[in-house]
Formats: sequence, C-alpha cells, structure tokens
Amino acid sequence: MALTAQQIAEQRKDVEEMIAGSDVGFAKALYYGRFKGDLLFPYPTLPADKQAAADEINAKIRAYADAHIDHMKIDRESRIPDEVIKGLADLGVYKLTIPTEFGGLGFGQQQYLKTMEILGGHDASVAVFVNAHHSIGVRALTLFGTKEQQAKWLPGLYDGSKLCAFALTEPEAGSDAGNVQTTATPTDDGTAYVLNGTKHYITNGGIAHILTVMARTPDPKNPKGKVTAFLVTPDMPGFQVLVERADKCGIRGTATGKIQFKDMRVPKENILGEMGRGLQAALTVLNYGRVTFGATCTGHAKVCIKAMTEHAKRRVQFQQPLAEFHLVQKKIAFAAAHCFAMEAATTECAAFIDKGAPDYMLETAILKVFATEHLWTIVNDTLQVWGGKGYFSDQPIERWMRDARINTIGEGANDVLKAFIAVVGCKGPGEYLKTLRDDMMGGKWSLRKIGQSLGVVGKLAAPWLTTSTPTVPVQSPDLQDDGYTLARLTREFGLKLPYVFMALKDEATFAQAELVHERIADIAIDLYVSSCVLARLDHLMTKPAANGKAATDPYADVTAGKYFLELAFRRIRERFASLDDNDDTSLLATAKGMIAKF
Repeated sequence: MALTAQQIAEQRKDVEEMIAGSDVGFAKALYYGRFKGDLLFPYPTLPADKQAAADEINAKIRAYADAHIDHMKIDRESRIPDEVIKGLADLGVYKLTIPTEFGGLGFGQQQYLKTMEILGGHDASVAVFVNAHHSIGVRALTLFGTKEQQAKWLPGLYDGSKLCAFALTEPEAGSDAGNVQTTATPTDDGTAYVLNGTKHYITNGGIAHILTVMARTPDPKNPKGKVTAFLVTPDMPGFQVLVERADKCGIRGTATGKIQFKDMRVPKENILGEMGRGLQAALTVLNYGRVTFGATCTGHAKVCIKAMTEHAKRRVQFQQPLAEFHLVQKKIAFAAAHCFAMEAATTECAAFIDKGAPDYMLETAILKVFATEHLWTIVNDTLQVWGGKGYFSDQPIERWMRDARINTIGEGANDVLKAFIAVVGCKGPGEYLKTLRDDMMGGKWSLRKIGQSLGVVGKLAAPWLTTSTPTVPVQSPDLQDDGYTLARLTREFGLKLPYVFMALKDEATFAQAELVHERIADIAIDLYVSSCVLARLDHLMTKPAANGKAATDPYADVTAGKYFLELAFRRIRERFASLDDNDDTSLLATAKGMIAKF
C-alpha cells in the first residue's frame, strides 16, 4: 500500500531531525557540482610517531592472528574461543581508541582501522566481534557518556573482562531505525525508567556485560515519543536472554543474540546522551561502524586477491595457467582496482573523523555501500577462479562468501543507504530550487532578493548559474587529464539534478522514486570514491617516500588506481544516460504483475 502524503511528511520530519545540521561536506557539495578539493587533498598520512605506534601493535596483532586464530575452527564450532578474546585484550585491541585518561591508547581512527583491516583479512567473525564491542559499543560511551558514566563503565571494557553491545535492531525496526517499539516509561518518582521490549540480531547481545539500548520515551510534543539511549546491564531484574547464539549463514563465530526486557528498571543516570536524541546518537555511532566496514572489507579483498592470483598461476588448464586467460585477468584487475579504491576511501573517511570534520555522514554511508558491494563481487570472482575446489569446505573460499554476504545488510541495508545517499544529498539543491521557484512564482524575481533568501545555499549553487568547471587540485602531470575529467563529471552531476527534480514534479513523487535514487546514489558513490582514488594516486606519484613504499606494497599499485578511474568514469556516464533512457515503466509493471499473483 502506497504511503499517504501525511506519512511521507512525517517520515521526512523524522529524517530531518536525525540528520539536522547546516554543514556541507565534500560529498554533499558534489550535488551542487562543486569540488571541495581542500577536504581530500593532500591525501592524509599519519605523523611518523603515530605511524610507528600503529605499526608496532599491528605487527604483533598480525603475528598473533597467524599463530592463534583458527578461522576454520571458529566457523565449525560457531564461537570465538575465550583464549582468543583474552589474547586480543592482552595485545590492547579493545583499548586502541579509548582515551588515555581512562587507560586506553588514544589511537585515532586511521591508526585503529589498520588493525581492523588485518582482522578483516584474517577472520570476519573476529572482526565483527571487535567492531560490535569497540566501534559501535564502547564508542557510544566515549562519544556521548558523561565523565561520571565513562569513569564508571569504561574500566573492564578495554581489558576483555567485560564485553559491550549496541542494541538497536528489533522485529519491527531494522533499517527503519525510527520504528523502535521498545518503550521506556518514567517511574512516578522520576528516578528511573521501566523498559519493555525485544531486541534481536544483536552482536554480542547475549554475552555482553554492558549494552547501549535504544528505547522510546514519552515526549510532550510528539505522541509517538522519541528514542533515547540507555546503558543497561544483564543483571538488572527483567533482563532476559532469549537466544544467546543464533545459528546463521556466515560470521558464525559471533554471538548474535535475542534479548527481552520485561518491566526492567533502569536508573535515569543511565541515560546516554540527551533525552530523545537516541537516533542521532545511533547514526553517529554507526558512522564509525561503517568506516570500519571499509577497513575490514579492504583486508578481506586483499586476501582474496592473493588467493585468486596464486591459484590462477598454479592451476593449469588447456596447457596454460589460468592466469594467462583474459577473463581471469579481468577478475584480478577488477579486484585490484576496487581494493585500491576501498583503501583510499577508508583512509579519507578516517581522516575526516580524526580532524573533527563537522559533516561526514554521507561519506561513511557511501564507503559502506561501495566497499561491501564490491567485496561481494571480488569474493564471488575468487570462487569462480578457484572453480569446484573453492566450493568445498576444506578451503576457505566458500566461508569467505558466507562471511561477506552479511556486509550489504548489517548496519544499514545497502538499498536503504542508497536512498539515504540520494535523498540527503539532494536535500540542499532541492530546497534551493524550491526557493527559487517560489520566489519567481510569487513575483519576487530579483537576483538580489533571491540571493538574500538563499544565503550559503545560493553560493554553493553558483555553478548552476555559471559555465565554470570546478578545479581538482592534482599535482602530478600524469593525472591532469583524470582531474579534468572528474571536474567535468562533477559539474555535469550538479547540472543534471535540477532536470531530475523538474521531471518528478513534486517532493512526494521524488521521495518515492527509488529507482531514481539508486542512479543518483551510484553516481555520487563513484564520484566520491574516484576523488579519493585521485588523491591517493597524486600522493603516490608526487611524494618520493610514498612512491618507494608503494613499490613494496602490491595493493598500492598505481596502474590499479588508474584503471579504477576508467571504470568509474564509464559507469558515471552510463548512469547519466539512464536518468533519461531507462526501462523503469516496464520494470515496475512486471514486478506489480508478479506481486499480484502471489
């Protein structure tokens, strides 16, 4: 059943509350045809002391993983051994980004994500376990906890004696995070809240010692109430573990739980962050989790490339190695190009966080979609190159496929994130055009008056009123043509959007035009990731030290980065064409006809 205009308006209001903010980051500027090169260039690198600290601990983690993490045993027995959980704690994995004042190492995001890349390349279950505990569990407390809450709850979380979980998902609230049904009712004396509800698919949910729980609290201005975050422990009366370890397709070592709250009393001191701002906190925390996806997918992709190429060189068919066949080389080249891009986009997003950038929500969503979708292709291609041998469970390839499948679903299903990328990105340009249209129809057609009403949005929209092409600040002479192509595609993106808006006539139609959202998002994704790749290439090709390091790193291959730009630029042009020339009418008619038959 189609949504009513009122339902659409209510959903828009909920989304606007969650993403409130006037800052325009790099990705949002693309929708205006602008290229804010100073946000990506020069390519971010760590100071020598921070790089050395990260290298030291990561060398130990890599050695430990090789010696002690048995990925086949973890998959077979559906659990991560206690000694591995303790071993990672002894290495300092759980305290990497915890502030030093609370006993942590105070690592920045760029340092931390190299650790997650290593774990992602070794075992997905371990990587997801650490991500749930650290990136979205502990992170909620370090970002939104008061000093008193941090002093009370953080000890134990970094030494492995206590585990953390982030409990948002419910039977009726998955990607639709705003549909949380768990309630938190204030007690008569105002000292506590009583929680009732069920959470499922919660990583570490049944084994965690501390959980950040999202629940709906009363709000005088909203009859549905608003979502608030609470700190909860399993020893609270009314806390019940319904399922500790759900059996599942992949990442079988993780404890994915289902928990229930029945009249569970939680002190008001356990409110995390502001009352009624739980969804905003959730989205902020998920930004960190999504950047971690970029790192773990990069690590997984690197392992796939190694396995694919080594097998292709060993395996002989038709009197020559598989590596000599062009269709096999096509798969290897695709994997190398997109792995290069994953690492570039992950590094740029991590740098946004480390610099305290005010707006990077769109960039992290783009990274999550890009990395998870292309990793799935890379894993599938790896299995294809391995053939029948890769299909059997005595080899790791089939497990890699099972483990990788969850990535496009967890922490925001990619279909939903693509709509998010399109709608959030188009919000500013759409409002600009609406203001322009209203002023013209209202008899206010004056550049001065319109400029006054538009303010900063009008400045961002200036490319629509000029013929200028943005500048992409590449330094390498060998990348000038690529920089100019990216600039022209960016401008064309900004110029095409007004025509898309006009073709859809009104806001309600655009809000439900999901096939259009997908095309817009795909264009924005390739534009943003291409920008990150160009920044990384420019760094590798103009900095002697970086060039020297790249010579010893097979995954920092300049040829692979340049090939990615060719692929991405072609995809962008094809999607520009599909905005006008597509089969949407036939697609929808076919789907509706089939839906009616069942």
